[in-house]
Amino acid sequence: MPDLDHWLPKPSMRVAHRRESDVPPERLWHASREVKLTDARRLGRLVRWRIPGLAPDLTFDEMFRAPPFLVLSENEGRALVSGLVGRIWTLRRDYPRLSDPAEFREWSAPGTAKVVFANWIEEERTAVCAEVRVAAIGAQGRLGIAAVRPLVSAFGNLIGSDGLEAAVRHAEQR
Repeated sequence: MPDLDHWLPKPSMRVAHRRESDVPPERLWHASREVKLTDARRLGRLVRWRIPGLAPDLTFDEMFRAPPFLVLSENEGRALVSGLVGRIWTLRRDYPRLSDPAEFREWSAPGTAKVVFANWIEEERTAVCAEVRVAAIGAQGRLGIAAVRPLVSAFGNLIGSDGLEAAVRHAEQR
């Protein structure tokens, strides 16, 4: 597992999922990188609603490597950690563009949030894993996070049921 505490040690919200498979770890990682937004039907629609302008055939891997996301760390063939900052509760794309991982770690603009998205492979019992961490900055940030908490509670399970299941399905069909 990547060291997510390095990026966001005290999240105010955390969602984590994992799905096991009998395929080799390399095959599962490769398949997880090929999952498109359309492969994860409900999750893909929800992501495209929250980040307008994303192409339906975009892979999650491509999405996490392009603005408004920033790659924070990567273990080639095993893990990818990305982040974004901003007012994630608004419907407009209010995500400042960051230049490097250090800027993410130092981000402290009141009324915003920091979000870490991590995807990785566990090798002992082959599994694809995902974790999202959110930290509010300031009182307005806490209010904003409180506004999206019901959405996360209602739809956070889609990460496992749509996203990770699609990765396992792709890997096992090869």
